[in-house]
Amino acid sequence: MTDIDRIALVTGANKGIGFEIARQLAVAGVRVILGARDAGRARTAVDRLAAQGLATQSVPLDLNDPTSIAAAAAAIDAENGKLDILVNNAGIVDPADGAPSASAPDAVRRILDTNVVGTLAVTQAMLPLLRRSPTGRIVNLSSSLGSLTLNGDPTSPYYAARLIGYNASKAALNMLTVQLAEELRGTPIVVNSVSPGYVKTDLTGHTGYMTAEEGAKLPVHYALLGADGPSGRFVGPDGPTPW
Repeated sequence: MTDIDRIALVTGANKGIGFEIARQLAVAGVRVILGARDAGRARTAVDRLAAQGLATQSVPLDLNDPTSIAAAAAAIDAENGKLDILVNNAGIVDPADGAPSASAPDAVRRILDTNVVGTLAVTQAMLPLLRRSPTGRIVNLSSSLGSLTLNGDPTSPYYAARLIGYNASKAALNMLTVQLAEELRGTPIVVNSVSPGYVKTDLTGHTGYMTAEEGAKLPVHYALLGADGPSGRFVGPDGPTPW
């Protein structure tokens, strides 16, 4: 299978690192579908890529709307009959998130509903299509903030970043990676958690030290893993990340 035969869905792809992941996959010759809640922003993203000579398409996709998720899966099935790559990039933060003693429970609930339950729902909807691929790939965009080891290490730079909602959502996303990789053992589908690093995006308030282009490279690498690619890993720019 050549790259041009591969079909990828990138969630939350209308901006930031999701857009850059979509762009880099398209440059590699993959047929990319941009998933986004806002149809207007999705069209703008597709137009931006078209201006660079990259043909992509979009599909309405809201992680908090089961009807939207089912419709996206049906649309991909009808047009392509399969899916080779799923990049679960979409996620949110909330200004009311914070330390366990101060975080608003409603904010934590919103974050978990989107980042964990929504991602699980999308993955479940796309799995039948991924099973039709000879080299299915699932990349879950995680964060070092989701590492229990690093959160509990006073010498870690992540130790003071106490965002109970966001950090817990990424830890739960890692659990999805571990369990799904084990469930799919023996199939062509591999599943990995990838922390892109501290990237300058809207989600980080543009306070990161990496550009979106730099941050997208590792998720793209894992999206394009060969037949002998590892599964069930948690990796970041500096290598394997402790769970």
